[in-house]
Amino acid sequence: MQGRVALLQLVPVTLKALKPKETDFEPRTFGQHLLRRRLILKLSQKGAGLRLGVTPQTVLHWEKGQTEPPIECMPAIIRFLGYDPFPEPTDLPDRLFAKRRAMGWTIKEAARQLGVDEGTWGAWERGKTVLFRKHRALIAQLLGVSAEEICTVAKWPPSGIGRTQEYRPAARGQLNPSD
Repeated sequence: MQGRVALLQLVPVTLKALKPKETDFEPRTFGQHLLRRRLILKLSQKGAGLRLGVTPQTVLHWEKGQTEPPIECMPAIIRFLGYDPFPEPTDLPDRLFAKRRAMGWTIKEAARQLGVDEGTWGAWERGKTVLFRKHRALIAQLLGVSAEEICTVAKWPPSGIGRTQEYRPAARGQLNPSD
């Protein structure tokens, strides 16, 4: 049967494929930032998990907002995204937390890196401690700024608050505080 083509009956054929997900949305949550980047890179959750050093189920839970990544995973996530999805810190407690998050440090590790007690670091992040000159110098070195800038960034003491009163910074860790 060389040179001949078999005749096939005309049969209706429906082709099905997954519709590609849109990537041109503005992420409003941490999980949406991960999802958007994963879709842009055309990665499965398994592929993203391999890059992040976690399981596909972990990526799924992060994307759906069911769990939040531990701080130790944040450096890998920031590298994966190519940016830090959190708002720019505006005061010293937020800058300390942002630095700790970017480095993937627990409070204990951050305190060890700076040579201070965990309670001291935690108090700084809560905005409760008046910084001594020695502490300002250590923090300035960590953040790569001058000690004078630490005084400006710390906004300490805020107007109307004395050194013995408590200072509570705005809530941090929110992706979009206006929501």
